[in-house]
Amino acid sequence: MYSPLATPTATRTALEEFGLATKKRLGQNFLVSDHVIGHICELAKLDASSSVVLEVGPGIGTLTAALLPRARAVCSIEADPELPQVYASTLAQDGDKFALVQADALKVTPSMIAEALAPVVGSGADSLPNIFVANLPYQVAATVLLKFFQQIPTLSRAVVMVQAEVADRIAAAPNTKAYGAYTAKLALYGAVSGRFEVGPGNFFPPPHVNSSVVRIDRTTAIHPTTQESLRKSELEQVTQVIDGAFAQRRKTLRNSLSSSGFSKSVIDAACEACEINPAARAETLTVAHFISLAFALKQSEYCA
Repeated sequence: MYSPLATPTATRTALEEFGLATKKRLGQNFLVSDHVIGHICELAKLDASSSVVLEVGPGIGTLTAALLPRARAVCSIEADPELPQVYASTLAQDGDKFALVQADALKVTPSMIAEALAPVVGSGADSLPNIFVANLPYQVAATVLLKFFQQIPTLSRAVVMVQAEVADRIAAAPNTKAYGAYTAKLALYGAVSGRFEVGPGNFFPPPHVNSSVVRIDRTTAIHPTTQESLRKSELEQVTQVIDGAFAQRRKTLRNSLSSSGFSKSVIDAACEACEINPAARAETLTVAHFISLAFALKQSEYCA
């Protein structure tokens, strides 16, 4: 068994023990399938000697309990101040590997994570999280996933459970309805390498939505001319172009980018340099197209 908490009975017992049953069941859905947890662990490919795992929204520690014996350390981020008392019990067996950041995941910084992990794994580059594994709170899932890929360069991969529609956006290909600015921005940092579906019956209580687990492996965005890895400032530059291109999704690149501050002459020159039709829509471009376009726009502005 991967997690002793991964049954409806064990979950219900833990909630009732700490007086959380009524409050938590109103707003949370707890994963109670050990099979699903096992599949998540298999996708994550954890190493007990080197995997420093970052987790968001551990709940009562169901997934965490499966991660701890398979990792060097696990740092979980949880906003609810009532849950640390639960972890002292449910995660006691591997408590020496566990670190907690009690905060809103959207406000957590890499330094906060490093500080929490220091007593467990020490300091240094190899002590920062290198794998992100989580059953993410659905309302912040997409934002948190992109945030940590952007802010924690040591992350080599992520295995996360999200709402099925979010998984569709993460894995979407150009020229599809689900493909948008978020897809292209995430593709600057990683590529989907696995996915499986998780039905409502795997949760207690069952949610009204379908879920998916996706694995994203970090990739390196490359400069179109030098073939070197893009620097942080260059990635931000490409992100701004992606946002501008999708700002008015049904409009052409020329019109959407011009509304974002680029002159149409600069847009046309940049598109010509990249062999991109300025009358095309953003949803037809790959992430490689956006990278090339961002640098061409910068060059065209300089020459204008």
